[in-house]
Amino acid sequence: MKKLMKTLGVLLVAAVVVFFALAPGYVERQFNTMAVVSHRAPTDTAIALHTNATIVDLHGDTLMWRRSILRSSDRGHIDLPRLQQGNVALQVLSSVTKSPKGLNYDRNTADTDSLVALAIAQRQPVSTWYSPFERSLWHARKLAYAVAEDDRLMSVRTVSDIDTLLAARASDATLVGGMLSIEGLHNLEGDFENLQRLFDAGFRMAGITHFFDNELAGSMHGVAKSGLTDFGRRVVVEMERLGMIVDLAHLSPTAIDDVLALVTKPVVVSHGGVQALCKVNRNLTDRQIRRIAATGGVIGIGYWAGAVCGTSPKEIAAAIKHVRDLVGIDHVGLGSDFDGAVRVSFDTSQIVLVTDALKQAGFADNEIAAVLGGNALRLFRATLPR
Repeated sequence: MKKLMKTLGVLLVAAVVVFFALAPGYVERQFNTMAVVSHRAPTDTAIALHTNATIVDLHGDTLMWRRSILRSSDRGHIDLPRLQQGNVALQVLSSVTKSPKGLNYDRNTADTDSLVALAIAQRQPVSTWYSPFERSLWHARKLAYAVAEDDRLMSVRTVSDIDTLLAARASDATLVGGMLSIEGLHNLEGDFENLQRLFDAGFRMAGITHFFDNELAGSMHGVAKSGLTDFGRRVVVEMERLGMIVDLAHLSPTAIDDVLALVTKPVVVSHGGVQALCKVNRNLTDRQIRRIAATGGVIGIGYWAGAVCGTSPKEIAAAIKHVRDLVGIDHVGLGSDFDGAVRVSFDTSQIVLVTDALKQAGFADNEIAAVLGGNALRLFRATLPR
């Protein structure tokens, strides 16, 4: 009997070790997938244009997964080697801190959280298992560790940091900036002072809601789908004072109107699409696009089916063209949602495919440069601390 119990104990320990070693990678492979699509080879003209552009992606969820952003990976869509291959100058890295079970676009409650199991399986600090706030601080530390380990990755928090990054890239295009963002301010956990703590940790952009209603506002995918609460108004005002960019992604229509009536600086929709071409509820109506543009804001077009009703560069370019034709070239950019539990047809190393699609769609070179990064940089300069 003792021998049997010892054997069972060894097997149990082995099973636990295998689980913690393999589960995080297995889970990510199920969620961050690649569609099999045959892409046309980009033209030499598009490659040259892409090589000389300053490229900014407004939304990637890489920090939520258990892998180093510094190492080349065979899963997911973003890591430093692939950012370098894609000539990305600045990647906005979002902190995803809660995801309801049965996630959908239409109706979610805040009662469940599938990221608890992920946090445990990924052997994150115990403090992150049940606290969205602590998960964000953990994501900030992950980026800080990576920046400290590899000087090719630079943290961007201020306008001065942007200037330093771009000046350095003039002689070394392998340098990449990373800027922290938040996907849903439920991670404040109802404590207004936590906003300052998140700012101090390096976060410079934040969405008000994610896939469920919270203490600040209603989500497009929540139950009430209400507007800004008094707490939400207070937080938005403080974000602008601090120099944090207000992200309207996932907000209910009423909450979008409330935020736009309140802000005094340009806002962003970090990742999404347009209703005119892809009638999914999370995408923007023409009225919303006009109002966002009126703030000087920028709309990041995503690369997955929920944003553009497809995954091809041509469909991405079509959504970008719609925004340009409606409000002008100054108000549209790239918002991939790479590593955001999405199915795409290329990773960040292949963003030149978007450049080529824009060229094929008849965009002028200066328009393409604006979409690839110029518009995002202008918004950052208008909103971030000096």
